[in-house]
This record gives sequence, structure tokens and C-alpha cells, in this order.
Amino acid sequence: MTPTESAAMPHTALSTVDLDRRARAVADSDISLVSAVLRENLATHAAILTGVHHDLGPLTAVLDRAGARGKRLRASFCLWGARGASGGDLPAGAPEVAAAIELFHLAALVHDDVMDHSDHRRGLPTVHRHFADEHRHNRRAGDADAYGEAVAILAGDLCLTWSDDVLADGTADLDRPTRRRVRQIWSAMRDETIAGQFLDIDGQTHPASSAAQAELVLRFKSAKYTVSHPLRLGGALAGAPAELLSAYDQIGIAAGEAFQLRDDLLGVLGDPALTGKPTIDDIREGKRTLAIAWAEENSSRVQRRVLAEHLGNPEVTEDGARAVCDVLHDSGAVQRVEDRIAVLAADATARIAALAVDDVTRRALAGLVARCVWRAS
Repeated sequence: MTPTESAAMPHTALSTVDLDRRARAVADSDISLVSAVLRENLATHAAILTGVHHDLGPLTAVLDRAGARGKRLRASFCLWGARGASGGDLPAGAPEVAAAIELFHLAALVHDDVMDHSDHRRGLPTVHRHFADEHRHNRRAGDADAYGEAVAILAGDLCLTWSDDVLADGTADLDRPTRRRVRQIWSAMRDETIAGQFLDIDGQTHPASSAAQAELVLRFKSAKYTVSHPLRLGGALAGAPAELLSAYDQIGIAAGEAFQLRDDLLGVLGDPALTGKPTIDDIREGKRTLAIAWAEENSSRVQRRVLAEHLGNPEVTEDGARAVCDVLHDSGAVQRVEDRIAVLAADATARIAALAVDDVTRRALAGLVARCVWRAS
């Protein structure tokens, strides 16, 4: 029996352990299909580019390494969104649409690292840092950092164009209304992600944080793009009714906001050995997260001075970063964020329990939400 066939069977008599086992087997099979699409796409474009000139080989090699280390959360939500809408089966085109999301995500990460001046991502040097270091090692002419950033911008642009190509491949055989609906969600995802990134950057230019601004960034830059849009893309691909797409959106916003709140805490309080990214980066860049906004609201004058001195300071030291973390804890901001995460996670989980989908999909979605929210990396 294939994973697709087993997922489509009724599971009302199965234990949660059996459901989890089935969900893992299906997920492993599905993600292997997505990985195959990504490998094929990168190999095809690498052959084309290196055929133009052998110096283009290192560019595709770096993207291949960076893309291979992702969590595949967005792809997973897309695939289960599709299975939920189809009664448990994996519809044609779902691996391609999920792979397109992963390529879009890789583009966003590469560009985001340039804007944030980050040196590490997923335990590896960021793309711009890799090429800047390579420039210095080979003693090339010109500014190494400028070269690295320019190459990273081009690398991100390549991933963006490839994501559109893969999406087109995955939806080519759909009827026109379904293809249009998928494309509308895809377009909204791109617009809102870029808008959220702008609001994030813009927020760093203001002397004080705004909780309302942080909420907007939370929703547009991450929440909808991490969970809601992938779920809805999968659902639309499988012909989901409007009611299911609306339910996916509500689940996605709650789970996605919880995901980003956890990410914000890990960005300053997490273990770099697990996150693959130094905790000082977000403080140095002056990220105006909801945690920072709440800390400013409830801090003493001395604590606010600590935040003003170190947030957004390119020369911030480890001691300065620890002082900011102390303020986040002592002001109650960390606990307030944890409480908000718990409420959002409970809301998303309750909505998943009420979904009109097969039991394996329901169990898998609940597991994905838990994976998003209660994580250390």
C-alpha cells in the first residue's frame, strides 16, 4: 500500500500513535518528491549556466548547498493543505508548487541576509559572506563586501525566477479557474512578504518601537507567508472550497504569528549552535519586534536607556547584547510573548481539530504547528 493510498483511508479507529506513524511516512515520501524537484531544477539551471561560462558554477553550487539545509516547513504546509482538500491524496503538481515555495523562501533568505548584514544562516556562511570571503581569499580587485552583496542579490533573483518557472510547471495541467486561483494566492504571498520586509526595515529607522508596526511585520513578513499562503496554495491546487481555504487562512495566521514570535525570541535568546545564526545579529540590526516594543512599554528609564544604547548599534558587544536580553526578561516582555504564543498555538490547534479533512492530515497539521511553535532552532 502506498502512502497516498493509506492517507486516503478512514482512520477513525486508529490511535494517535498510528496516525502519527502514517503521517510521518506520508510526509517523508512527499518531501522526497519536493527535494527531487528542487535537485532537478538546480541541476538543469546549473548545466545551462555553466554551459555559458564555467565561472558560474560556484554560484549554483552555493544555492544548492543553502537550499538543501532548509526545514521544509512551508513545503510541508502546502502538501498537507493539498492532501486535506483532496481527501488524503496528493494531487498532481503539489510537489512542484511546494518546491516553488521553497525557492521563493531561499530567495527571501538570501536577500534578507544582505539587508541584515548576517554572516551565518543554517550553520553556513551566508551567500554574500561566502562570496566576499572567496573574493578576499583570491585577492581579487575591488571591494570584497560589495562584490559579495552584489552576487547574493543576483543569486536571490535567480531563485525568484526559478520559483515562478516551477510554479508554472506544477499548474500547467490545471483548468484555468484553478490555475488563476493558485496564481492569485502566489501573487499575494509575494506582495505581502516584500511589503513586510519593507516595514521591517523601515521600523529600524525609528527611535522607538511601535507595537502596531511590529504586528504588521509579524503578519505580512512571516505569518501569512510561512503557514497561511502555503496551506492555501495547496488547497487551491486541489480545488478546495472557499470554506476550507478560509479555515486554512485562520489556522495559518495564528500558527504563523506564533512561529514568528518564537523566531523573534530565538533571534536574541536562542542557542546559536541550534539556530545556526548568532544572537547578536538582530540586536545589532535593531529589529523592532513585538518583544522589543513590549519591553519599551514596560521598562524603567534606565532599562530604556540600555535598549536605546544597544539596539541598532553596529558596534554592539556581547555584553551589550546580554544587557538587552536582561531587559527583555526583567520587563516581562519575554513572558508576555510566551503567553501570546501559547494562546495562538491553542487557537490554531483547535481550528485544526475542527477541519473537515481526513484524520492523517489533521494529525499532521497539528504536528506541524507544534513543530513551528515549540522549537529551539
